[in-house]
Amino acid sequence: MQNIYDITLEELENYFINNNDKKFKASQVFDWVYKKRINNFDDMRNVSKVTINKLKDDFYFKKLEIIAKKEDKDVAKYLFKLDDNEKVEAVLMYHDYGNSICISTQVGCNMGCKFCESGRLKKVRNLEVYEMVLQILMVEEDIGKRITHVVLMGIGEPFDNYDNVIRFIDIINSGKGIAIGSRHITLSTCGIVPKIKEFTNYDKQVNLAISLHAPNNEIRDSIMNINKVYKIEDIISAIKDYIVHTNRRVTFEYIMLKGVNDTIECALELSKLLKGLNCYVNLIPYNETSHIEYKKSDSDAIMEFYDVLKKNNICVTIRREFGSKVNAACGQLRSHYEEV
Repeated sequence: MQNIYDITLEELENYFINNNDKKFKASQVFDWVYKKRINNFDDMRNVSKVTINKLKDDFYFKKLEIIAKKEDKDVAKYLFKLDDNEKVEAVLMYHDYGNSICISTQVGCNMGCKFCESGRLKKVRNLEVYEMVLQILMVEEDIGKRITHVVLMGIGEPFDNYDNVIRFIDIINSGKGIAIGSRHITLSTCGIVPKIKEFTNYDKQVNLAISLHAPNNEIRDSIMNINKVYKIEDIISAIKDYIVHTNRRVTFEYIMLKGVNDTIECALELSKLLKGLNCYVNLIPYNETSHIEYKKSDSDAIMEFYDVLKKNNICVTIRREFGSKVNAACGQLRSHYEEV
């Protein structure tokens, strides 16, 4: 049997066709599941009993369990327990433009970024589609409000779970599903070049963010293991192709680590690296964790870095700090619960 939140609209249409039934019934089911938010097939009042019984044979309703929630001003962090007792996190952020959620795509992560708490606890498995969908649905249910923006930047590397992530996006983007616009969905990767190239041909206008965090291979090698496989020049080459084919702007995420990548020289080097690209840089004040030695750059260093990029005509923002009081850095809450 399959969790009902694990199937795309197209797959459900094919399910009905293969069972000698009408394709339109898939839209009816999606309407009940994602618009009316029912939790039982028997509540589908415009669906025949025969169809309901068939659905019961092949699908089931099962949600995740919220085992912890920590809140601070404009942010809440959720810890979910999965069917196999593994745990993942999602972070809700309230903005003036809507409510965004940062979801996890894997249990743990094998990318091994030195500054990242989620990478400290190695990958156990990929998340199934329904386990990603339910992070959104259950947070919406908890707050009684609609999620308007989704970021795949929590625990895990989305491109290391590519097929499930694409199916997840299809569900949440569908007008008959959760109906979150493509341009309100952002996928972040640490730089798996073959998947960047594959994503270039994806037919939805989903935003792409690259976790760069260094202006050269020497620094990036020291903090991100992925750079030993895919060098910065390989990533930039793939991004240039992506921009040409999609005509979309790319975000470069840059965590500011004190004494590591936050010097004026680094800012100048980053400006040269990104010159002419349709992109912007998001400077991220580091969210410190007790398990990792890296420290957040001083405010003055962040502003000086910002000013250098600005003067070199690089579009740049400084991310507003969320959740330092709720263990909002990727993997912190999960790590705490794994240790107690």
